[in-house]
Amino acid sequence: MSENASSPRALLWSLRPGARTWRCEPAPVEVRGFHAALPGHSPTPLTELPSLASELGVGRVFVKDESCRLGLPAFKALGASWAVHRTLAERTTSGREPGPVTLVTATDGNHGRAVARMARLLGQRAHVFVPQGVHPRAVAAIVAEQAKVTEVSAPYDEAVRRAAEAAAGPDAVLVQDTAWAGYEQIPRWIVEGYSTLCAETDEQLAAEGVVEGPDLVSIPVGVGSLAQAVVTHYRSRPSGWAPALLSVEPEAAACVLESLIVGEPVSVTTGDTTMAGLNCGTPSSIAWPYLHSGLDAAVAIPDADSARAAAHLGALGVSSGPCGAAALAGFRAVLTGVGAEERRSALGLDATSVVVLLSTEGAAANPNSTADH
Repeated sequence: MSENASSPRALLWSLRPGARTWRCEPAPVEVRGFHAALPGHSPTPLTELPSLASELGVGRVFVKDESCRLGLPAFKALGASWAVHRTLAERTTSGREPGPVTLVTATDGNHGRAVARMARLLGQRAHVFVPQGVHPRAVAAIVAEQAKVTEVSAPYDEAVRRAAEAAAGPDAVLVQDTAWAGYEQIPRWIVEGYSTLCAETDEQLAAEGVVEGPDLVSIPVGVGSLAQAVVTHYRSRPSGWAPALLSVEPEAAACVLESLIVGEPVSVTTGDTTMAGLNCGTPSSIAWPYLHSGLDAAVAIPDADSARAAAHLGALGVSSGPCGAAALAGFRAVLTGVGAEERRSALGLDATSVVVLLSTEGAAANPNSTADH
């Protein structure tokens, strides 16, 4: 691992050579069919932005636009829907008493709203714990899904702890998108749900003539569950081209970057960030082995870079919030400034490379006081 400097400030960056040779098992094939059968489901757009490719010196840049996924302004519905489906099915086959259960979760915004939406559609209850720093409009959107909301005057990790305590009863179940020792099955289902996004991207790229897949994928990261899904998708191919995978976090909550530098999962003290959905202090336990082995690089960015990227994407016709725009901001940070050519070479990029930016939320997903959408 290495750290490089970028003018006028140091770039928080790490590199792991050899990640593209690591392999793992693929996601279950039935996930895609489950999502296709849901009411209102359709693939989200993959939008090519030639001006970004020209700016950053690569061949083609595509943005996977998750601003409307199953009627919600973020990708999280993919994981929540599959996990809730599997959870309720397991309860039925285990012979538990029939009747509604309370789906409990903690959230920085998007995941909690997705769980609440699934609970409402399936006739279940939802109880969502929200940490400090989440915009009142994002909280109101969860309430509008008929969920009970408990606001916690503490960071995300504490909200997760409170949610786990609240889910201890017999008629409640924790549907959390991060894992720890002793709580891993439901987070694993959530990660499986995200595989649909990756499969769609491959098909859409092929339709654009990119048959072998992208050369680099840039992924916004909180606890690392989406990144785990992306690593699983691209590192489960037995042979053929494997893309470089770049994770992007806020400087105020760079738990994955810090863990990669240290070489083991660590918790960090989080600060304030407009990238509310990425404001997480501890990597998911099930994600960590995939992130450690399968990510080529990780970068942390300031809020100002994310805001600029969101405005740029908006001007190009892609609705993106601070978290979604982090994919562009991180990629841009890596390919500019002092040391950029070395980083470009390390990631195997040149003027013909195809890049996919995962814009994980639309502008309406996590509104904030400094960029009120």
